[in-house]
Amino acid sequence: MATKSKPSGLYYEAVGRRKTSVARVRLLPSANGGTFVINDKSVDRYFPTRELHNIAHDALVSTRSEKLFNISAHIHGGGIHSQAEALRHGMARALVKADHEHRKTLKRLGYLTRDSRAKERRKFGLKKARKAPQWAKR
Repeated sequence: MATKSKPSGLYYEAVGRRKTSVARVRLLPSANGGTFVINDKSVDRYFPTRELHNIAHDALVSTRSEKLFNISAHIHGGGIHSQAEALRHGMARALVKADHEHRKTLKRLGYLTRDSRAKERRKFGLKKARKAPQWAKR
């Protein structure tokens, strides 16, 4: 069984969540910075659309930290959109650990708050969570 190597030196780690997606994010301070790896793939390959790419970068862009960190993330569960939002949540938490001055900006944008909305469970006798079978009077 191979052991996973941890990044050497100081790094900031945080967990972000959305629906059933969980993202473990590590920010490694770097002089040249800019590498962004998710599940051993580049961010451009992992999130193919522009919208998902922007969601993934929102926390960095709003704090002007794009070139300050190398980012490594492991994401599992959920769909690709909720994974992007979980990544944004985790990056925002890690950025606050790196520099507490970012908290005000990220809190105002709502990136530090975990979005707790999830799919409602299906109830017996119904077709979906709330949709009832068609009812006929006669």
